[in-house]
Amino acid sequence: MNAVGQLEVAPPLVHVIYEPSHHGDEAFQRAVANEVRGHHRTFGDMPPVEGLTRGDVQMIVTYIRELQRANDIAEIAK
Repeated sequence: MNAVGQLEVAPPLVHVIYEPSHHGDEAFQRAVANEVRGHHRTFGDMPPVEGLTRGDVQMIVTYIRELQRANDIAEIAK
């Protein structure tokens, strides 16, 4: 909820690590489609997420970017 993560399970996406200059929108698309090895935190690897379309993921990314902007984490060029 609100992209704040879940203790010991998932990282907070409202964090500077996930700003567009470090993890662009396509990185989120690839993370959902393919397994992602844990490399920033100790949450472990992220398995692929079944049942989401690229459009679904884009809506999620749009939401994450809005939360980041609201928290002065990401300045996204338009």
